Amino acid sequence: MTQKSPISGFDYVIPKPDAETIRKSIVYKMIFILGVDPKDATEHQWLNAAMLAARDLIAEDFLRTRRAHIDNSKRMVYYLSMEFLLGRAFVNALINEGVYAEFEKAFKALGKEFADVCEQEEDPGLGNGGLGRLAACFLDSLATLRIPAMGYGIRYQYGMFKQEIVDGQQVEKPDLWLDQDLSWQFARPNKQYSVGFGGQVINFGDRKEWTPGEEVSAWAYDEIIPGYGGEVANPLRLWTAHAGNLFDLADFNRGDYSSAVRAQNSDENISRVLYPNDSTDSGKELRLKQEYFLVSASVQDIVARHKCRFSDIRTLADEVAIHLNDTHPVLAIPELMRILIDEEGLAWTEAWNICCKVFSYTNHTLMSEALETWPVDLMGRLLPRHLDIIFEINAYFLNALRAIGSFDDDFVSRVSIIDETHGRRVRMGWLAVIGSHKVNGVAKIHSDLMVNTIFADFAKVFPERFTNVTNGVTPRRWINIANPPLTAFLDKHLGKGKKNDWRMHLDNLTKLNELVDDAAVQTEFGEVKKAAKVRLAKYIETELGISVNPDALFDIQIKRIHEYKRQALNVMHIVDRYNKILENPDADWQPRVFIFAGKAASAYYMAKKIIRLINDVAKVINNDERIRDLIKVVFIPNYSVSLAQIIIPAADLHEQISLAGTEASGTSNMKFALNGAVCMGTLDGANVEILEKVGAEHCYIFGNTVEQVEAIRRKGYDPMSYIEKDSDLRRVVNQISHGTFSPEEPNRYGDVLQPYGDFYQLMADFRSYIDTQYKADAHYRDAAAWRKSALVNIANMGFFSSDRSIADYCRDIWYIKPLTAKELPSSN
Repeated sequence: MTQKSPISGFDYVIPKPDAETIRKSIVYKMIFILGVDPKDATEHQWLNAAMLAARDLIAEDFLRTRRAHIDNSKRMVYYLSMEFLLGRAFVNALINEGVYAEFEKAFKALGKEFADVCEQEEDPGLGNGGLGRLAACFLDSLATLRIPAMGYGIRYQYGMFKQEIVDGQQVEKPDLWLDQDLSWQFARPNKQYSVGFGGQVINFGDRKEWTPGEEVSAWAYDEIIPGYGGEVANPLRLWTAHAGNLFDLADFNRGDYSSAVRAQNSDENISRVLYPNDSTDSGKELRLKQEYFLVSASVQDIVARHKCRFSDIRTLADEVAIHLNDTHPVLAIPELMRILIDEEGLAWTEAWNICCKVFSYTNHTLMSEALETWPVDLMGRLLPRHLDIIFEINAYFLNALRAIGSFDDDFVSRVSIIDETHGRRVRMGWLAVIGSHKVNGVAKIHSDLMVNTIFADFAKVFPERFTNVTNGVTPRRWINIANPPLTAFLDKHLGKGKKNDWRMHLDNLTKLNELVDDAAVQTEFGEVKKAAKVRLAKYIETELGISVNPDALFDIQIKRIHEYKRQALNVMHIVDRYNKILENPDADWQPRVFIFAGKAASAYYMAKKIIRLINDVAKVINNDERIRDLIKVVFIPNYSVSLAQIIIPAADLHEQISLAGTEASGTSNMKFALNGAVCMGTLDGANVEILEKVGAEHCYIFGNTVEQVEAIRRKGYDPMSYIEKDSDLRRVVNQISHGTFSPEEPNRYGDVLQPYGDFYQLMADFRSYIDTQYKADAHYRDAAAWRKSALVNIANMGFFSSDRSIADYCRDIWYIKPLTAKELPSSN
């Protein structure tokens, strides 16, 4: 059927979303786009053909959405993030578009197993941890809620890295996710921007001109993010570095092939790897280049888009909100100032007023060492104009403070963007706070601590600037895709009508509270959980050769490996349990499978040591026949979104055991609870709000509170005092530190538990942690009581939807309104 496009008025053939049309489209793409005979096609080629067919359906929604934004002069929010941990896009898009079943039927007609085809998709190498996954959930919610929005990131050629475990140790290999040449993203060769570095700044009276010493081109690719319901699709624009003009033909013709491409390779390194190792000077320079590359290309694009839609650059703050996801994109502030002053000719004060209205900033850490700072010398060498602007911003801000007259010199020094006490460094968190109209934390306790600790001085200057938006996760990804049996269970008991659809209205989960004591419902949920555990057990046996019992309690900690997340404390519990079983083998022990996954940053020595410790402990315990499979320890390599979708539904108990006051929010805690797992955690991050929602009898809280942690530090924390008075702890520390689990190298882990430092207070929380774990054992043995707790967790997770988070941002920070049905061009 041919019709006039509601977007442009041109005739085009409607891509119908029925199974037969989809089947024909897939075959057409295989023959005429991929140039492959379907009889000879691989599973990967079938996936590519299916992606092209699906992309046709999504493209119309995307173009209709874009036209609605333009025609209705919608205010836009642009979300800048160094990471977007998207996971596989294909199935998510089909579910959001409502055509998953039709594609399944189409492949059945083709004689292909659709699930096998879907498994060919690689996870995009665009993120690593919770920061990137949060950004991905937000993109899904922005489109689902019809918010005029666009994401900006970097299209990393090799991701962060592919993690392999060799002899128990992490080995980093390139993540070749782009080698499949997946037909999903749209290349935008007309969207190119020059990004400069180095050079010099020349003064022309009141005007300055920056002449970069080198330039690299940013080329755009668009990943289309469809919202649930298939009406709106927003773009994630990803930049790749290209330096084709640096190819030296003269060197090449002389036979010096390495020199011919040296400059080109150097500049294109900018978009090769997420978070390059910054333990060297060259690594630091590359990291700074990478961050500026992202913001320069993105801000130039934002300004260009605004000028296409509106006649006056001075209305930018009325029509545009730019959100900075952590400190990595904070250079966007001086970059926008540079464009407004140097290229658009605005006065400095006018440009600054616009910037302060445009930008908002999310802080994701309370640890001062994690707030980025850059040496003034490095920034001056790479970005001399931006350093000038930062100095000007700082002078403007400090002069305003001094004019108030109520702040002493020490206070002024503390809030200065330039830290003069540690070798002159630019404090990016400070710049973010000063240059944004709103600064938010990501959990209630985190936001409270933020204004009382790292930003306490700024809270005195800008009390109205700080707010909270508790994180959330998308149920479309973390139930509907990750856990089909639970999806069917919820549809059965909550209904599937538009008003009842928990996928869109997660608060509807509260209806489960009426069923948590129903024995039949508990039994049905037990079958849902067992199916997920069997699936994970099969994966572990197939991939790792380790047999685990699905009837055991699955105790899971999956997250970035970091000392503050305290995977080492988890290991200490495993070792203590191992000791107790050997001492009393005939006791009624609850079998447990301890499952870990996560990557350590390539330069993070201690985190990599913790991974090795986990694997060494696993090797000893898993091969000790005396344990009789009462404990199994598994480390699953190369943690990813797709892997999380297998692991999370199978969890009985999830570990959220960071030292109180160190985790900003966490989102794995929300994903686990949504899938009916019970929390073992400290009063940290979003655990506090989860506790409030589900009740103390349905989660396990242990350890010192934030106030107690600080009191211990003020008093002078002595970890040895805990070791001396607790024989179990003393034995665990001695075993790990003196080679019980590394007999070939007895001193291998002498520095891991740090009994003379222990900054994250493992020793102080050990006894509370162990005792609470035994309470969880007793609870799990009562199947009805445990299933009730699991159902209570699911029923009370409605608040933790990323849809609610985005609604909070739109109302309180971005001042953005969604597209209405009337504003969308008709698709008929």
